[in-house]
Amino acid sequence: MTFEEYQKLSRKTAIYPNAGNNFIYPTLGLAGEAGEVAEKIKKVLRDHGGKISDEKKEELKKELGDVLWYVAQISSEFNIPLETVAAGNLEKLYSRFERNKISGDGDNR
Repeated sequence: MTFEEYQKLSRKTAIYPNAGNNFIYPTLGLAGEAGEVAEKIKKVLRDHGGKISDEKKEELKKELGDVLWYVAQISSEFNIPLETVAAGNLEKLYSRFERNKISGDGDNR
């Protein structure tokens, strides 16, 4: 499946107030889902000594899918192809990598 296919198919399930003209709802959803990913990882550290079982990996996979869904909806709200988001991110990261700037602070390193 391509990012384009995912974005198009996921958009059919975007049932929220004023979808198509509401970037706030999916942005808040993204924050919530990212928090759920962090909570699951925190509990793996706290309760399982950092060892991730197959069951926990499946739970994380579902939460990461929810994160992806919200990223796709925010991208759709701004008419930005998800493929463009992914490609732009890799371009930025590889530029930093090639300049030995992966570590550090700031967007423009």
